[in-house]
Amino acid sequence: MDSWHRRGSTTVYENPWIRVREDAVDRPDGTPGIYGVVEVRHPAVFVVPLTADDEVVLVEMERYTTGPSLEIPAGGSDGEDLVAAARRELREETGLEADTWERIGSMFALNGISHAPEHVFLARGLREADEPAEQAVEGISAVRRVPWAGVLELVADGTITDGETVAALMYAAIALGRVR
Repeated sequence: MDSWHRRGSTTVYENPWIRVREDAVDRPDGTPGIYGVVEVRHPAVFVVPLTADDEVVLVEMERYTTGPSLEIPAGGSDGEDLVAAARRELREETGLEADTWERIGSMFALNGISHAPEHVFLARGLREADEPAEQAVEGISAVRRVPWAGVLELVADGTITDGETVAALMYAAIALGRVR
């Protein structure tokens, strides 16, 4: 079987954050078709903040699209350096800063319909930030510190449903040597 071939592309919607395009394609089996693609303009960053007591810092928020959600801090890089973006997101969403940063993985969100690169960081040496958090803008209602084992239970029982948070926690588990 061959791979996909794009014959043409039309932008059907765009704003400062995303572009939606419709591509005329030849499918792997050779038949023609149309494929809709959402392109995220800047990569996203995901932060797994880990305290000295082996707790993961999570945020409770209301997502416009899906409702209540328990997630790790995350957001768009807005075109800036990825570590700088991760630092900003951690501060804005939790009011914390970290002494050490480790890039532990990269992934794509909804890769069947989008081009949305994401980068995952492990943040340690947490402390209160000098600047205040900006939680109201993000819709964050609470910041929770949950022991590592408790976070895994929240994934297992369906409390954490954000796929990117689940994937980022897996990257963290690998980086921390907790799974092989």
